[in-house]
Amino acid sequence: MRITSPKLHTSHLTANEEALVRCQTALELKDKGDYEGAREAMGQFWSRVGERPETNGLHSSVAAELLLSVGILTGWIGSKEGMEQAQEIAKNFISESITFHESIGDTRKVASARVELAYCYWREGALDEARIMLNEALEKLNTEGNTRARALLRLAIVECSASRYNDALKILTDHGTLFKKITNHAVTGAYHNQLAMVLRKLAGAQNTNNYFQRAIREYEEADAHFKRAHNIVFRANVKNNVANILRQLSRFKEAQKSLEEARRLMLSVKEKIGIAQIDDTRAQVFLAEKKFKEAEAVAKGAVKVLEKSGQQCLLADALITHGIALARLKQNERAQFTFQKAIEVAHQVGALNKAGLAALTLIEELEEVAPETLYAAYDRASEWLTKSQSPDLLLRLNAAARKVFSRLRGELKAEEATEAIFNRSCDLQREVLKFEGGLVRQALAQANGSLTRAASLLGMSYQALAYVIESRHKELLKERSPIRRRSRRERETAQKRTLNS
Repeated sequence: MRITSPKLHTSHLTANEEALVRCQTALELKDKGDYEGAREAMGQFWSRVGERPETNGLHSSVAAELLLSVGILTGWIGSKEGMEQAQEIAKNFISESITFHESIGDTRKVASARVELAYCYWREGALDEARIMLNEALEKLNTEGNTRARALLRLAIVECSASRYNDALKILTDHGTLFKKITNHAVTGAYHNQLAMVLRKLAGAQNTNNYFQRAIREYEEADAHFKRAHNIVFRANVKNNVANILRQLSRFKEAQKSLEEARRLMLSVKEKIGIAQIDDTRAQVFLAEKKFKEAEAVAKGAVKVLEKSGQQCLLADALITHGIALARLKQNERAQFTFQKAIEVAHQVGALNKAGLAALTLIEELEEVAPETLYAAYDRASEWLTKSQSPDLLLRLNAAARKVFSRLRGELKAEEATEAIFNRSCDLQREVLKFEGGLVRQALAQANGSLTRAASLLGMSYQALAYVIESRHKELLKERSPIRRRSRRERETAQKRTLNS
């Protein structure tokens, strides 16, 4: 989004004064969602993400302020554009600013910068690191104001991301009077939006209509503040969140209408990551409507965008949605691969609650899973979700436990169990063939049925893999993509290449 803002007149200012004015203006535009305007407001001091700000000739304190502002903008713009390494670059600039303020003993400025640093960690999915930094910052931010409000709000966001909804609700309700005093509409709107999200999560298991209605009212309040703040991105996020409530209430037409409005707003500001999040919600609505093909297509597109974003928590969520769609289309192998990828993505950044949710969903959605995989998924899910304060998740864990133990207990008949503990000979050829088939099936799932890509994953030629499937594993023919016959021209071209090589 580009907001028309007054032209900055800085010719009468010193370099230090100009830098400070430009930083303040840029951050104000950022709060309005005008990231392009914020970048332009930095003028000659900074032009694009990834570039170090121009600090030569500036006073050390001004240079530190410039580094902090550029770090904040890098985090937000990088998140919007899905730029790889943007959060790491942002953290480096903010950390450099913190080092200066620590050297002069400015504890309040250090705390303020740590709030911004924590948000970069949260975007990457490093929830524990973000929580520690925010709590440390809050110990220093004793005075009520925008900075303390932002720190509390972001701590609530972290706890919500970790499925610790009661903790998040306590933070928001205990400090409600502070947020009533805040005059920054972007911050106040974010408060109401986050409160609504927590209420929706806590209402999920009991389907408590009172909580849902409260959440809708909070979303309406959030939208009003974001409208005053001229923040289109945040307004789109609110409409996306409202759609989630409407989905849970089975009001699907209203949910799709809300998503259409959200997507229109996101498209108007070319917010790729936001559009992907909306598409993830659209896929969930399609799932609720039992429109599994539509859900799979939309979820697949969301995953593709988020894979390039660096926002691993959002990617894990989208992968779970895609896995559910695949499972309900009876594409068992691809679904299992997708769920396991979600587990890996979340685990890599320490978002264990997301990894646990993916493992739990794998158990719920898949029927044809090896007993050891099923057991391992439950073992990890039960541990990773142990701190969850979601009644819905706890009920789901109990149901998953019954399913796993039922499967394991019923896996062998009495005579099979007796035979299993006797010494018996091993048919090597049969076992090798079984193992080979399992590897080929897994490679085809990872390659979405592409024989060329599957062959590459297995380190063999296309022709060799085709022969293996057709001669020894005919049951896998349905797992591969349909064969595309080459035209006469393509065959002749291939023959010429062979003769010339």
